[in-house]
Amino acid sequence: MQTFFTLEALSDPATHDAEKIIRSCVHCGMCNATCPTYNLLGDELDGPRGRIYLIKDMLEQNKPATEIEVKHIDRCLTCLSCMTTCPGGVHYGHLVDHARAHIEKTYKRPLHDRLMRNLLAYILPFSKRMYWALKVAGYLKWAAPLFDIVPLKISKRMAAMLKLAPARVKKQVKNIPQPQLARKVLMLKGCAQPVLKPEINNATIEFLNKFGVEVVDTPMQGCCGALVHHMGKIEQAHSQALNNINSWAYEIERARVNGAQIEAIIITASGCGTSVKDYGHMFKHMPEYASRAAQISSLAKDITEYIATLNLPENSLPQPITVAYHSACSMQHGQKITNLPKELLMRAGFTVKDIAQGHFCCGSAGVYNIMQNEISQQLLKNKVQNIEATNAQLIATGNIGCITQIATGTHIPIVHTIELLNWAYGGVKPAI
Repeated sequence: MQTFFTLEALSDPATHDAEKIIRSCVHCGMCNATCPTYNLLGDELDGPRGRIYLIKDMLEQNKPATEIEVKHIDRCLTCLSCMTTCPGGVHYGHLVDHARAHIEKTYKRPLHDRLMRNLLAYILPFSKRMYWALKVAGYLKWAAPLFDIVPLKISKRMAAMLKLAPARVKKQVKNIPQPQLARKVLMLKGCAQPVLKPEINNATIEFLNKFGVEVVDTPMQGCCGALVHHMGKIEQAHSQALNNINSWAYEIERARVNGAQIEAIIITASGCGTSVKDYGHMFKHMPEYASRAAQISSLAKDITEYIATLNLPENSLPQPITVAYHSACSMQHGQKITNLPKELLMRAGFTVKDIAQGHFCCGSAGVYNIMQNEISQQLLKNKVQNIEATNAQLIATGNIGCITQIATGTHIPIVHTIELLNWAYGGVKPAI
C-alpha cells in the first residue's frame, strides 16, 4: 500500500495552542453548571474552570504535574458538555488533551496505575487482542464480586472490567459480501465495537446497500486513536490516526483512478467520530500532513449525517414502539449532532422520548468506567433513573461505549440507532 505519511516525520505531538485557549476563558463559571463531576462532587477543581486554573499553572510554569493536577484532570470525563455551555467558545477538549500529554511526560504514576493503563492501551485498540481478552474475561466474570471486596484500586478496576465484559463473545464476521454500487463510502470498522457488537457494522452495511451505497473495504485501518489519546498517550494515538489517514487516502485515490468517488467516511461510534473529525486539527501544525488530514476530517460523517442525505421514505411500523434516545456526549457536545438521529427514528415510525438531563454523561467515557468506576457508577445510576422514567420499550444511542455502560444498569434493551433504522426499513431485527 502506498504510504502518504510516516510517524517518524512528526514534530512534537503536543502542538495545540494551549496558551491561546487558556486566555480565551473569562472564568465566568457557566461551564460548572453542566459539568457532571462538578455537580456530583461539588469541588471547584472538579469543574472545567478549576481544571483550567490547574492546567494554566502547570503549563505556564512548565513544571512537572503533581498528584493534585493528576487527580482532578483524571476525573474529567472529556464529555465536552462544558464546551456546549461556554459563551466564549473555549475549546476545553484540546486543552485537557494537552494537559494529559504533559502529565504522561512529567508524572510517574503509582505502579498499579501504570500497569492498568498500559494493559488497557495494549488491548483495547486492537480487535484481535480484545477478542481474546474478552473470551478470558467471560470465564472470569464470576470473580468480579471477589475483586470488588479487595480494598485495592487495581482490584476495583479489575472488577469493573469483568462486570462490563459480555458473558460470551460473539463470532466475528470478517467481510460481508456486497454488490458493486455506484455510490461508494468508506467506513471506520473500529476496534472495540466489532468485538462487542458486530451487529452494528453489519446493520450499517445492509442498510446502505439497500439504498444503493457500497461500503468499500479498507483492510489496513484500525483504531481511531481516541482511547489512548484521552489517556495522554499521544504518540500511540497519532500513530493510529496516521494509519487510518494513510489507509483511507489510499482508497480515495484508488477510487479516483477508477473513475469513482468516495462520498464519505462513515462512522458508527460517535466517540470515534469526534476523534476523526479532529484529525485536521491534530496535524494542522505539520504542513506535510495538514491537507490530507483535513480532507479525511471533512469526509468523516456520523452514520445519521450520511443517512439524512439519502432521502428516506416515510415509514410506519406494524405496531407502535417507544424509544428513549440517549444522545452520547461525543454526539451532542463533540459533533453537535442533536435532533437528527431522533428525526430519523421518527421518520422510520418510532415514537421517540427525550431523556431528562440528557446533557449529562452516562459515565462510560472511553476507559473512565474502569479507571474512575465509583464516579462512573453514580452517573450511570442517574442516567438509568431518567431513562426508565420515560417508560420506553427500547433505548437507542449512537456510541458503543454508552451501549455497554447503560446495558449494565437497566433491563430495557439498548441498541444502536442504525440497528433500529435498518430493522424499520426491512433489515435484520436487532436482538432485543
